[in-house]
Amino acid sequence: MNAKTPMKAPSFTFLFTLLLTTLSCSSNKSTLLLMGTAPTLVADDYAFTEGPAVAPNGDVYFTDQPNNRIYRWSAETEKVALYMENAGRSNGLYFDHKGNLLACADENFELWQIDNNQEVKVLADGFGQKNFNGPNDLWVDKKGGIYFTDPYYQRDYWTRQAPEMDQQRVYYRSPKGEIKVAADHFIRPNGIIGTKKGKTLYIADIGDKKTYRYEVQKDGRLSERQLFVNMGSDGMTIDENGNLYLTGNGVTIFNPEGEQIGQIPIPQKWTANVTFGGKDRKTLFITAGPAVYTLKLNVSGVK
Repeated sequence: MNAKTPMKAPSFTFLFTLLLTTLSCSSNKSTLLLMGTAPTLVADDYAFTEGPAVAPNGDVYFTDQPNNRIYRWSAETEKVALYMENAGRSNGLYFDHKGNLLACADENFELWQIDNNQEVKVLADGFGQKNFNGPNDLWVDKKGGIYFTDPYYQRDYWTRQAPEMDQQRVYYRSPKGEIKVAADHFIRPNGIIGTKKGKTLYIADIGDKKTYRYEVQKDGRLSERQLFVNMGSDGMTIDENGNLYLTGNGVTIFNPEGEQIGQIPIPQKWTANVTFGGKDRKTLFITAGPAVYTLKLNVSGVK
């Protein structure tokens, strides 16, 4: 797939520069510096893009979920190429500590591990003798355990018309392969991300328009949830200063105290997900409807 010509929209650039010239975090007095240029359109000929994940070398993998494909954006050339077809209708992606690509493959309600030869191993396919609703987004902790959200979105490629589960939860797969409930009492959990040291986990309940914060215990359990912001999110990421990037209407940035410190407008009806890519992790990679965008920042993501 060929990269497209960068977007030219003077009014959009002005709006972006106005919103994101200099933004400060109130508690630690650190400054989030964002370069005053508009996001660059990489390509816009997909059905619906999702699940960006950064590889160890800075490449970003993302999904075109309706078309059942995974693509790779090269940190070296900044071009996009098809990586995998018949991708299990994968949604959220994440790399584990061994360099395997993990995928929320909701075609058959599974969690996948994809190795460098594109060999697939099913890591989880249900809980309590019932199929998952449809794994959607995930995060890997320091020990290699996997937290993943399991909302229910009725798909046109399913034969079932109702969930088997009685709740929409977040699960934890331990490094030993044990599956347990990590958090519940959501309307529709979706985006999920952990902090640099792995001590805090953020989970968005997009169905309730809220994002919660949990403290991660040594055994993988999560503390009682605390409301972080009154905004849900489809996907999310975090930078080296602990600022959280939520998606939906563009990208909204909050500092660790839950104060909004920035807004990145995206010229699409819906912004689905975001991650930091590139060799220095200073390229914000954004999936939005039929398109993907990049934006150079002066802050890096968590490596």
